[in-house]
Amino acid sequence: MDDPQDRARARRNPMPVPSHDRHFYSQLRAFGRFGIRIFEPVVMPQPHWHGHIELNFAANFRMSYDIDGTRLILPENRLILFWAGVPHQLTAIQPVDDRPVKLANIYLPLDSFLQMRHIMALQAAMIGRGMVMLPESLCDAGLMQRWYLDYRSGDFERAEIVKMELNALFRRASITGFDFLRPPQHEIGTDRNLSSAHVRHVIDMVRFVLENLDKPLLNAQVTQVTGLHENYALTLFSRTMQVPLKMFINRMRLMRARALLVESSIAVSEVAEQCGFSSLTQFYAQFRAGYGMPPAALRQHYVQMDLR
Repeated sequence: MDDPQDRARARRNPMPVPSHDRHFYSQLRAFGRFGIRIFEPVVMPQPHWHGHIELNFAANFRMSYDIDGTRLILPENRLILFWAGVPHQLTAIQPVDDRPVKLANIYLPLDSFLQMRHIMALQAAMIGRGMVMLPESLCDAGLMQRWYLDYRSGDFERAEIVKMELNALFRRASITGFDFLRPPQHEIGTDRNLSSAHVRHVIDMVRFVLENLDKPLLNAQVTQVTGLHENYALTLFSRTMQVPLKMFINRMRLMRARALLVESSIAVSEVAEQCGFSSLTQFYAQFRAGYGMPPAALRQHYVQMDLR
């Protein structure tokens, strides 16, 4: 989320995003495109964030991880997912034996994830900044390799089947149960009275925002999709997402802007327009506050990178 801590990180670390991320951004989606990588893991020098639900499978090693200020140990050979829109960092790699270590990453656009059916509990956990570990019986290294080969084939149908299988995997996990490595923020502390119906309203608001980022958005327009009183819907949103609706919208606009900058050559002024900023001056000010550099500098930074 776009909060003072995030902005402080951006100012201290003005170029926080590894080069491989650019490959998965797309001007056709608000939050990047679907992708899968399998590679030798490396420690990240600093936190970064991007607009996907990220799935990690650490083959034969454990990861020390920092997500949004929480330090965690991620076990080996388990599929783990979280919303990568919050700052996260791989800080240490711990092999469990002499076998080679490989990290599989799946990048699932947030808007695509929120359109998946019958996984409300998992969607609520993700937008609440939780980190979830799926049952060991549901996914192994062989399945990750098959998905990777399907993705790398370039065949549209095979890639679509992978997404369908992910949805089925999430549905099965929702039935059999999953473990929290980091509980959703709306389940932490004294505020424990958010029902599944409340969360459904919040997800409806998030979907509406993602589908209309290029337009001016008033609170009343967003909350109208819930059928609730505006003030009540705004309270539900803030309690669930741990951030006010206006701040969430701004953060999503910035993520879409960064995707357009690094994946297309359209003018900065058009980027601002497509992301719903009311003026170029506002866009420059908010982009610099969010990412620690002006839009053109971030684009140039990616142009100079060697993509993997």
